[in-house]
Amino acid sequence: MIPCSVYIVTLNCGAWLKDTLKSVQDFSEVIILDSGSTDDTYQIAKSFANVTISHQDWQGYAGQKSLALAKCQNEWVLNLDGDEVLSPELKAEISQTIQDSQIDALITPINDVFLGVANSKHTKKHAKIRFFRKSKGHYDLENKVHENVIVDGQSIRADGDIYHYGESSIFVKVEKNNQYSNLKAIEKFQKGKKPSLLKLSLVMPMTFLKSYFIRRSFLNGWRGFVNSMINAFYAFLKEAKLFEQYQNAAKKKQDQS
Repeated sequence: MIPCSVYIVTLNCGAWLKDTLKSVQDFSEVIILDSGSTDDTYQIAKSFANVTISHQDWQGYAGQKSLALAKCQNEWVLNLDGDEVLSPELKAEISQTIQDSQIDALITPINDVFLGVANSKHTKKHAKIRFFRKSKGHYDLENKVHENVIVDGQSIRADGDIYHYGESSIFVKVEKNNQYSNLKAIEKFQKGKKPSLLKLSLVMPMTFLKSYFIRRSFLNGWRGFVNSMINAFYAFLKEAKLFEQYQNAAKKKQDQS
């Protein structure tokens, strides 16, 4: 067994969870914190000997993951989502990192499997710290979405990927982006960030150019074009909804006066 705790937060992840858990079935423990699944998430989880699943009312992305992290018994921990699969290459890197014990974290590339096809190997992937020493890492609880682990120590980029299967349709990706843009706009508003008409005007074309050309999504054919357009619209929505937050706040203040 790999002496590492895997922690996962779930909500109706049955479509992918079996593959997720198979990819980490040789880790010493897997902690699942579920927020109310009504599909077969619990049945799948209980079919794996190294998995413990429990319920926790939703505390937000960072809050929920912090609670799951606190349940981990090992010093080394790995975070996966319920629609992600650990690659054999990354698993080998994790085992070697634990054995060497020279660094504190791995920055892991996330390979988004959009519409059933993984990114070209030449596409520039997003990367996050997902594997780290528990004693060195924590979450910023002010982040409402796209939560990141903050590690006080040395981290290096891994070669192996985590495969993300959740973007199985355009509908699902757009629906998630609509939800996430709400949360990001609220977060920006609460942090006092001001809306900008210039940014609102430029963020969509600039994000498309970054996604399609700089991150080389054009190598993914028509899927890369669609993905880049959706990413650009997501960036636009965050800024537009920030304007909306300020408008609603002004109206509320006016009504109270």
